[in-house]
Amino acid sequence: MASVRLNFLGFTQSQWEALLIELGEKPYRAPQIMKWIHHRYVDDFAEMSDISKKLRLQLAELGDIRESEVITERVSQDGTRKWLIRAESGSAIETVFIPEDTRGTLCVSSQVGCALDCSFCSTGKQGFNSDLTAAEIVGQLRIARKVLEKAYPDRSRAITNVVLMGMGEPLLNFDNVIAAVELMMDDLAYGISKRKVTISTSGVVPAIYKLVGTTDASLAISLHAPNDELRSQLVPINRKYPIEELLAACRTYAATLGEKRTITIEYTLMDGVNEQPEHAEQLVALLQDFPCKINLIPFNPFPGSGYKRPSQIAVRAFQERLLRGGYSVTVRTTRGQDINAACGQLVGEVEDKTRRQETYRRIAAEAVV
Repeated sequence: MASVRLNFLGFTQSQWEALLIELGEKPYRAPQIMKWIHHRYVDDFAEMSDISKKLRLQLAELGDIRESEVITERVSQDGTRKWLIRAESGSAIETVFIPEDTRGTLCVSSQVGCALDCSFCSTGKQGFNSDLTAAEIVGQLRIARKVLEKAYPDRSRAITNVVLMGMGEPLLNFDNVIAAVELMMDDLAYGISKRKVTISTSGVVPAIYKLVGTTDASLAISLHAPNDELRSQLVPINRKYPIEELLAACRTYAATLGEKRTITIEYTLMDGVNEQPEHAEQLVALLQDFPCKINLIPFNPFPGSGYKRPSQIAVRAFQERLLRGGYSVTVRTTRGQDINAACGQLVGEVEDKTRRQETYRRIAAEAVV
């Protein structure tokens, strides 16, 4: 049986050093190799001119530097870019770049599909397929950087922020996500500030505690409801880890980040579901002793979701109540609608391993009748 070839794209500095020592080489070679891979985007060890020929041959025998295949790339009228990428499992994942006036945010996936089945999430309706490797996660950043640096040599479209808010629940793929995040923040790789690399979770409480001492990346919580009854309907994992337990875990992690850093609360607003005045009042009360930033996200409809986007008046009223409560509140601008930039939508068009999309479209059609 042939041994599995390594994909060195996902190797952290400590992994490189351990491998080099095992091969009888000096660990100081690790920074040299990493710069070739992540700064110069080299895919062939033969091109690493300051590495000995013997070591280059050894590494080539052990593995490769493999980027995933880009199936398609779409560019929106507003500058948003979306890549559909083939994972090693054969299924597709999505990566989205969102340019703004003062920053450029890359949204990356951590799994193929998602097992949590949040009721309003397009990805969740496709079911879970597999975890992504560290190479596949950080590879999305490498792919996007190469494209953007070629398209915009003046760096007017540079990636300043990375959010693990794409397909999948990052904390259910813990080890691979942490390795990828380490590379994103490592100056030998992509050098993005720890404040600007964000792990988003629906609330895997034990894994949040596990983050302590493992990373100091920023953390975002997909809350979406101000009470357990409603949140358990929208985010099923809440039945296992209710809001009180979730916020306690977040406080523990936040305490390791320093006084000037706070956790972000993500709250998707859905018409007639969680955007009423009483919901805003409950959210103000819930978070009164929890230092945080709140990001309101007007729902982006997809076929069969059963939910609608709220009116601008409702969104503004919700935001104003939170502002009066003393919170820092932003409203996410909808981007890339002409290229289905919402997470999971493009994959849903191309493939659906569980056929859940077909089921949800049928349910929606029956509801109309």
